[in-house]
Amino acid sequence: MNVNKMASGYTTWSFFLHILILMCVFEGGGRVMARAHLEEAGLLRLHSMDADVKDDQIRMDTKHDEDMHGRHDHAHAHTPHNHMDHSANVFLVEKSLKVGNTMPIYFPHRNPSSSPHFLPREEADALPFASDKLPYLLQTFSFSDGTPQAKATSLTLEQCEAAPIDGETKFCATSLEAMLDFARSIFGMGTHFKVVSTIHHRNSIPTSQAKPVLHNYTMVNIRDLSATSMVACHTMPYPYTVFYCHHTESETKVFKVSLISEDADEKVEAVVVCHMDTSEWNPAHVSFRILKIKPGTDPVCHFFPQDHLVWVPSPSV
Repeated sequence: MNVNKMASGYTTWSFFLHILILMCVFEGGGRVMARAHLEEAGLLRLHSMDADVKDDQIRMDTKHDEDMHGRHDHAHAHTPHNHMDHSANVFLVEKSLKVGNTMPIYFPHRNPSSSPHFLPREEADALPFASDKLPYLLQTFSFSDGTPQAKATSLTLEQCEAAPIDGETKFCATSLEAMLDFARSIFGMGTHFKVVSTIHHRNSIPTSQAKPVLHNYTMVNIRDLSATSMVACHTMPYPYTVFYCHHTESETKVFKVSLISEDADEKVEAVVVCHMDTSEWNPAHVSFRILKIKPGTDPVCHFFPQDHLVWVPSPSV
């Protein structure tokens, strides 16, 4: 068995679940303000840094981080928090992508108006983005050492500095310009590309009051974007917007799926990414347990949460 290839598949899915869990763990209404020049710029609107997060949750996220880089060759069979169990309800097999199909899906709802914003490139480049500068960063952001905000900042820096796994090209973008440059480096200078993301439309539930819970959704339309390549960008918990962007060599498909909730109160235009070859994945991966399948039997797909982005060549959009 190709260990590197197995690690690549396992890492991709473990990373996605890790980030989803980490963002949910830190989800909350708490706002932590940094020094005056950052505060005035509106940069520290920390929707993802809830001060109530517990240390055992931080330790669990650290273990997820170790596993997704192949330092351990096993998956987590259970978690002590119900919302983390729910967060695994994003997986499905490709053959389940059918109009009329109903399934429970976990979407962590967020208020876009409270999300942090990208810094202009010159401002982002002026701030160090490195673990060895963590003391300076904590002082700049007014985070006390050992707090959940400090731990989240440290974990994000460590993940961004970790070496890519075999077949992966990765980059942590601290500005929109940097993200576009990375996508361009993947697709090629002569290729036009666009972004797709999951969008929620709610009738009676204010976005600010929506909770990240499990709901049944019915698929009402499915569109294959026929993307020959893709770059996935995942939001990271940090005082300002940071995206972990990566591209893998393995075959993928990208879909836009229109969903409606069982009470017809919410419509979702969701991004779904399918990995076509799982034959070299770790058999203990959580998706196989959730879907009750074995490696190499079915393509494994997952829904992208709000705020996460997928870049694809523009002819496929």
